[in-house]
Amino acid sequence: MSLEVNKAFAAVLTAGIAFMVAGVVGDVVVHPKRLDKVAIAIEGAPEPGATAAPAAPQVEDVTPLLAAANPQAGQQLAGRLCASCHSFDQGGANKVGPNLYGVVGNHHAHLDSFNYSPAMKALSDKAWDYAALNEFLAAPARAVRGTRMAFAGIRDVKQRADVIAYLRTLDANPQPLP
Repeated sequence: MSLEVNKAFAAVLTAGIAFMVAGVVGDVVVHPKRLDKVAIAIEGAPEPGATAAPAAPQVEDVTPLLAAANPQAGQQLAGRLCASCHSFDQGGANKVGPNLYGVVGNHHAHLDSFNYSPAMKALSDKAWDYAALNEFLAAPARAVRGTRMAFAGIRDVKQRADVIAYLRTLDANPQPLP
């Protein structure tokens, strides 16, 4: 039985080596030459070798939904999705993520008591306005490249509006709606 298995492995190995040698010999004999320009141009097709960077998906604007957003639904959603890493009460302790009380309208990396990623610290002069929160909640890793936050994001724009409406309530003086 083991002799038959050895024969099968030897056959596969021999075939692989034969194909590899045939490829090397073919390249030496044929000398393939790349063309300087395309022989047949197809309208609308990109030039060969030119790679277009994929466009980042657009995040749907949350602004029109904020006036009708439900902060209670946002609180429930934040409790389910965010509470394992963030606290929400005033003066609350940081967890894996920073306390989010007073985050709306505040600047990125707003707590001195939390060790933010260098990517987040680099944005410390930028405010967490409604558009920035929307983009970040949609896909944190895409919004702030290099963030340590491993959360995938909230796809549904209405749910993001509800969470933002809830975060807006976490302040003694909530930011005005746009």
